[in-house]
Amino acid sequence: MGIAHRGNFDLSTHSKFSNEKLEYLDPNTNKKLIPSVIEPSVGLDRLMLAILCEAYSEEKVSESDTRLVLKLDKKLSPYKVAILPLIKKFNPKANEIYSYLIDKNISVTFDESASIGKRYRRQDAIGTYYCLTVDEQSLEDNTVTLRDRDSMQQERINFKDILKFL
Repeated sequence: MGIAHRGNFDLSTHSKFSNEKLEYLDPNTNKKLIPSVIEPSVGLDRLMLAILCEAYSEEKVSESDTRLVLKLDKKLSPYKVAILPLIKKFNPKANEIYSYLIDKNISVTFDESASIGKRYRRQDAIGTYYCLTVDEQSLEDNTVTLRDRDSMQQERINFKDILKFL
């Protein structure tokens, strides 16, 4: 929110050049005065900046490493979940999960580039709430690793239970 407190400058100047009296007569004191002008301003850009500033977080992971996290509310996250196949061999299963979530109207992204740690960090930085890692065990028992953005806690969940978490 922005505020422009311009005092009575605007009305005084307008009154001077228009030859119109813009005075107010205070009924209690019987004094004439020119009202002050305060212009509050709210826009989507200011709102978004406030939300992003509030959500931005840098967490010290170690002496030389800082984790950047955009801790957006789950409803504001650009993606609720990112699908991360551990290696390309797991892409077919990961794509199956991705398609399933798209069909359920879940905001989802697919990331297969770089190491799993770098992918987690990349998703943390853009505010993705959960990451689902598809690995060898996923092919065997239809489970995935669910990682929470804020706590970094991981747990194995069954593919059928994904929607309960989202």
